[in-house]
Amino acid sequence: MPLYNRLKEHRARLGVNQQEMGRMAGVSRQTISQIERGDYSPSVTLALKLAKLCGVAVEDIFTYREDGDHEDKD
Repeated sequence: MPLYNRLKEHRARLGVNQQEMGRMAGVSRQTISQIERGDYSPSVTLALKLAKLCGVAVEDIFTYREDGDHEDKD
């Protein structure tokens, strides 16, 4: 899946567990777990909500990369 995320890091920075993050975002703990594992791509609305809860831009949590994309592009 080409959507990568750093949700677990940002959630840890807030000091909340998956259950609490799910409650804050209006989703289940399982949804937060699936996002963190990369098994589920959130809707744009949920991605925006998670970024707002973490106090960062969406791009700070979620990164989309096509196959063959590299971090260190010119």
